[in-house]
Amino acid sequence: MTAELVRGQNHPLSRTRVEIRVSAGVPVLAGAALGDEHGTVRGAEWVAHPGAPHLPGIEVSGQAAADHRIAVDLAALPEAVQRVSVLLALPTQPGCPLRFGAVAAPQTAVTAPDGTEIARFTLTGLDAESAVVALELYRRNDTWKVRAVGQGYALGLPALLADQGLAGAGELAAVIQEAVAASLARAVPAPRSQDAPGGPIDYSHPHRRAGAAPSPSPEAPAPAGQPTPPVAGDAVGWSMEERLYNQVWGMFEDLARTTAAYRGAVEFADSRLEKELDQALADPRNRLGGTGEAAREAAQARHTQLSDQARAAFDRDLAQLTAESEVVEPALPPAFARWDNPVWHGYRVPAEPPMALRLGDLCLPESALLRIPLLARLPLERGLWIDSGPLEGPDGTVHDSPSARRLAMESAVALAARLLAVHPAGEFAVQVVDAAGAGAEALLPLVRTGAVAAAPASGAAGVAEVLERLTRRVDLTQMAVRGGAAEALPPDVDAAQQLLIVNDFPHGFDDRAVTRLRYLADEGPAVGVHLLMVADREDAEAYGPLLDPLWRSLMRLTPVPCDHLADPWVGHAWTYEPCLVPPGSRVLEQVLTELTEARTKRK
Repeated sequence: MTAELVRGQNHPLSRTRVEIRVSAGVPVLAGAALGDEHGTVRGAEWVAHPGAPHLPGIEVSGQAAADHRIAVDLAALPEAVQRVSVLLALPTQPGCPLRFGAVAAPQTAVTAPDGTEIARFTLTGLDAESAVVALELYRRNDTWKVRAVGQGYALGLPALLADQGLAGAGELAAVIQEAVAASLARAVPAPRSQDAPGGPIDYSHPHRRAGAAPSPSPEAPAPAGQPTPPVAGDAVGWSMEERLYNQVWGMFEDLARTTAAYRGAVEFADSRLEKELDQALADPRNRLGGTGEAAREAAQARHTQLSDQARAAFDRDLAQLTAESEVVEPALPPAFARWDNPVWHGYRVPAEPPMALRLGDLCLPESALLRIPLLARLPLERGLWIDSGPLEGPDGTVHDSPSARRLAMESAVALAARLLAVHPAGEFAVQVVDAAGAGAEALLPLVRTGAVAAAPASGAAGVAEVLERLTRRVDLTQMAVRGGAAEALPPDVDAAQQLLIVNDFPHGFDDRAVTRLRYLADEGPAVGVHLLMVADREDAEAYGPLLDPLWRSLMRLTPVPCDHLADPWVGHAWTYEPCLVPPGSRVLEQVLTELTEARTKRK
């Protein structure tokens, strides 16, 4: 039963992992301050806020919002921490309320990770206050309790932080408000003028043409002379998920076309300059003196004019796409979202699998700050290969073989966790072949949470056993499908979709195992068996051309940004960047733990 708290009342906590859920009705910033035995916040590094959302045991949202979920792992807090204060404050932005008395009373709740409410507290009686300590989690005799506080501060966040004993409270409050201002600016991008030459970008790509399904229309028309402000989900589709999927690929197409147009315009300007100079200087008499110099200056001026026009048109199109990306990114569902998206903090095990999965981000050199999600339709039609060979990052850093292998396994674990998390409990399983045990450290999140179906297989015997089991599953499923009884599988065959992670290939593989691996890569995807290899292709050179079809059948990804994805339609080399969990974040393990608990209950 939920405990309805009043100001000053406390309630015991029987769990060490909880969520603080905040519902405010208007955008507020949410944070958490850690206190010692005297309740003193020892420094700025003891405050989790939108500019620094991760602390040991604490994760808060990186932006202002009307609803927040603050993840708290009491067991992971530093030993010196005896108190966690949950802070709410109103942003100091135009259009935002200046005091809590002007808005509906914020509501807070302490819940278990599965959403079960433990205690609830409504912050009534606020008036001129613009910052408030809502709740306090505190340790008493080795047990934790929650106390309803509701202490407001009319002088705002600086006064609140100062009251917590923090030196430099004003400076930190300014940093927090600056981070919130940046998040609000990204959430509501301002319309841009179309005065630049070249005309606006053409958004009539196939995914946005009428006829497939109705799409939402803007709530209000844009002012005359300005483009319509971007809206998340404005592509065609029967569901919001489908509209967002089509919108993302529309953004990809738009960026590809506008970049191709810009490159073509620059090439034309360069070739025209070269041609005009050749013509002007074809007569040797013009090479010396004022006539030749004037011709060169005139040709250079025309080149500069054409280049500037091309750049202005590209910058305008890029600004529109950037504004659209900043609206779309926060609206993406978990399957499409980066790990730092707040949507993961509110993760719940889905009832249905998604239509696609985010594999990473794509960008081009001319627009390196604009990243387009790389979405792959589900179920995966082809296997994935994360290159663990020596790699050079975009900053020139060379990752040698051990470093590259570690990064590759971390990327593989992040992808596997995402695949598990976006499927209903029990409908997707992960198996691991790690013949030499080299990936043990990277695999810990999967093993520790019980997310993998069995312990990673090692040695030649373990490799053979896993491949035999999955090959049998493919054979039996194919026979069942051909016989019109796709669900009629023996009881010992797991009907869930399977992802096989193969680390350090070809270590532990003989010719028979290699043949089975190729079979799984070719036949597995059609019947729900998918392959994720972590390997350096050069390590398999001993097999010669035997494995060339295998490598060609897999989609190559890299653990660091790399411009290896070719786009034959427009001739671009896209830079791929993997989707990794932010350093210090425990969101991946929290998601996997919730999924494992749901799977256990389902059994």
